[in-house]
Amino acid sequence: MSAIVTGEAYFRAITEKASDRRARAAFQQLVLRTARPGARLFDFGAGPGIDARFYAEHGFTVAAYDADPEMRAFFSRYCEDFMDSGRVVLEQGDYREFLARASMPAGGAFELITSNFAPLNLVPDLRALFQKFHALAAPDARVLASVLSPYCISDLKYRWAWRNAPRLWRDGCYTIPAAQFPSTRRTLGNFAAHSAPYFTLERVYRGLPGFSGRDAIGVDVRRGFGWSWLQAVTSQFMFLLFRKTAH
Repeated sequence: MSAIVTGEAYFRAITEKASDRRARAAFQQLVLRTARPGARLFDFGAGPGIDARFYAEHGFTVAAYDADPEMRAFFSRYCEDFMDSGRVVLEQGDYREFLARASMPAGGAFELITSNFAPLNLVPDLRALFQKFHALAAPDARVLASVLSPYCISDLKYRWAWRNAPRLWRDGCYTIPAAQFPSTRRTLGNFAAHSAPYFTLERVYRGLPGFSGRDAIGVDVRRGFGWSWLQAVTSQFMFLLFRKTAH
């Protein structure tokens, strides 16, 4: 099993590879296309604060959370100027505390909740998390999440992908060991089922830069998934857009 990389070491590792930088930039550009200028954003699984800082630099007000104390410590240094000005707020505490905390933050509800570089794959109980998101979100708010694609064709070079393929098609998900927490690969149907009844999965985008043509509008999956999984066969990530359900 790989060693745990967090905090400053994670920041160096995640900014070193051009492929990681491109994937992050693609997600960030989709956020800019999705969110209203000046909107309030919540960044879940914020890591070292790369995205939160980007959002603040582009005029958004940002609240963020990460379960890892070393990530939060680096985040506080990396985003210190925006935190001092009140443009970025970082929530503290472990994940259980995050779920149990009074839901509505000072300043009001969030118009967009973001989650980049696959934090949702590390959450075993997605329904509890989407319930939390529902409490944080404004009416008609959306969740935009970058998740690991279970359909990526390049994974077929690994034995674990072939070994878990029957579970993916039978159960809609499978879990494999990872450095910090087990990682669960989920089908689109599995994400849709676990976000309900709090959110509806609306669109799927390829996790690649260059939004044009089909990639610019994604695939509308509200009437069924059909061949939408083809959006993700050539990409390590897929970007999922959920809309809050009225209760």
